[in-house]
Amino acid sequence: MSAEVVGLSLLVLGVVLLVAKFIRIRSRTAQKLFLPSSIIGGFLALVLGPGVVGAVARAIGGEGAPLAGGAWPEEFLEVWSSLPGLLISVVFATLFLGERIPKARQAAELAGPQLALGVTMASGQYVIGLLLAVLVLVPLLGQSPLVGALIEVGFEGGHGTAAGLGSTFEELGFPEGQDLALGLATIGVVSGVVVGIALINWGVRTGRAEVLEADAKTSLAEQRGLYEKDEQKPAAMLTVRTASVEPLAIHFAVVAVAVLVGLAVLEGLQALEAALWADTIELFAYVPLFPLAMIGGVLVQKLVDRYDTTGIVDRQMMLRIQGIALDLLIISALATLSLQAIASNWVTFLLLAVAGLAWNIGVFVFLARRMIPRYWFERGVGDLGQSLGVTATGLILIRVADPHAATPAMEAFGYKQLAFEPFFGGGLVTAAALPLIAQLGPVPLLVVMSLLLVVSVGLGVGVFGRRTPAEERARVADG
Repeated sequence: MSAEVVGLSLLVLGVVLLVAKFIRIRSRTAQKLFLPSSIIGGFLALVLGPGVVGAVARAIGGEGAPLAGGAWPEEFLEVWSSLPGLLISVVFATLFLGERIPKARQAAELAGPQLALGVTMASGQYVIGLLLAVLVLVPLLGQSPLVGALIEVGFEGGHGTAAGLGSTFEELGFPEGQDLALGLATIGVVSGVVVGIALINWGVRTGRAEVLEADAKTSLAEQRGLYEKDEQKPAAMLTVRTASVEPLAIHFAVVAVAVLVGLAVLEGLQALEAALWADTIELFAYVPLFPLAMIGGVLVQKLVDRYDTTGIVDRQMMLRIQGIALDLLIISALATLSLQAIASNWVTFLLLAVAGLAWNIGVFVFLARRMIPRYWFERGVGDLGQSLGVTATGLILIRVADPHAATPAMEAFGYKQLAFEPFFGGGLVTAAALPLIAQLGPVPLLVVMSLLLVVSVGLGVGVFGRRTPAEERARVADG
């Protein structure tokens, strides 16, 4: 693959993203659904590819017809298919870079109920998915046992995780698993916003939401995904003088160090496994780089917290790097999605999607109020958004439910991520689940996740949920 082809394919992705943003600005449907431009662009690229335009052209004029392979050259699709596995490591490496790690006790007191709810949703996705696999999908539909992990990979992990696990699905003999997970991630993102907004309005009407007093509404500019001129703010801070080095470049260098640290940790674990227990079970041989890149980011940030006295690493700049990597990742992943794989497994796809939606909505409606003592609605809706879509969906719903930050919802959600992200939603548990199922079968992981579900519900309802709002405030203040 020549450098010119790689560069041109990236430029085309940029054009697709620009067109998608224009569609978001002009389309009321896209605005009401809060669809990110990257998802719109991904669908646009998918439609113009061999699966839609190409299929129509072949049906009309045969294999030799113009556009039989879609509007994109095959070389572009080859580059795009390799991007998600690279970019997901950048996304996860930046999760904690530029953000000072808080005091453990204070974070734990505020995030405890939030973490219990998040783990309940995530572990339950495994329990529901694995039960479906054991009872229906494997014996009746002949599916791979790996389908049991798809709800958590697609919903909790989102497009990035689903795309990043592509090589793992391939190595374990279930390549269509990535396409199904990407499809579930799309269902999750759309339903996360649609169902989330509907539940917020339900909460306002029934008095369950404590902050909003009227139907949840957003401004036209927010729906279009724009800032008004008087709302515009800097995207990042210049922490180094440009005469010495470009600030964006130095932040990219920090991200590179974090990813390389993660790579070193992964290779070390793989070597240790090969020397000690690879003959019994292999785990790290199938674990992708991105969860270890996140660990590398945490280690680098700890060093920054300790030794950097000038504030050289800016959190907003890291978010900009994370954002462009995630946008390009989503577009490229959706552009290369196999519609044939989903069509061939539509019953499996439908069962997983309905079961996942029912579980997450049910946990929010029936358990969140019993697990979070203060502002359960505003705090719980963020976890609902994340468990259905991605972290950004959760943040959108928190912003709608608590527009003026009158509750600790955003802070609690952020603290919870410090303990949650390393494991679920693309973390070590998500990465390890697939090889564990492949080598041990679905039952052992089902047992472990069932126990974890019982523990998280027990802590949430039996410990955190028994606190009064006054006790919760006092504990957080003392922390």
